[in-house]
Amino acid sequence: MPSIEDLVGHRFQDPALLTEALTHKSYAYEVGALRHNERLEFLGDSVLAAIVAHRLFLDHPDEDEGRLSKQKASLVSRPTLARWAEQCGLGPHLKLGSGEETTGGRERPSILSNALEAVIGALYLDGGYAAAKGFVETRFLA
Repeated sequence: MPSIEDLVGHRFQDPALLTEALTHKSYAYEVGALRHNERLEFLGDSVLAAIVAHRLFLDHPDEDEGRLSKQKASLVSRPTLARWAEQCGLGPHLKLGSGEETTGGRERPSILSNALEAVIGALYLDGGYAAAKGFVETRFLA
C-alpha cells in the first residue's frame, strides 16, 4: 500500500497535521486523543471551494455566476468527494474507532468526504495554497 504522502504528493513538514486529518473522532474518543479531523475538515471545505471556484472561473470565462455555482456545488458535493477519496485510496489510511471499523466506516461516503476535506486542510496548513491546489488539480480536476 502506498504511503499517504505518496498518495497526496506532498511530504509534510508537520506530520501531526496529516495524522490529525486521518483521525476520525470515534478513534480519538476511544484512545483519549485531543485532536481529530473535524477542524481540518472545516478549513479544507473552504480551501477546496476556493480552488474549485478559481478553476471554474478560469476555465469557463463565458459562464454566468449561476452556472458556475451549480458546477462548483456538484464538484464539492459529498458523493463527488467520496468518489475522489476512494480513487486516491484514502480509506485504508483512516484511523477509526472500533464501531466505525466494524460497520464499514472506511467505505462510508460521509467519512471519506470529510477526511478528504481534512487532508486538503492539512495540505493548506503545511504547504500553503499551492500544495492544496496542486493536489486537487492534479488528482481530481485534470
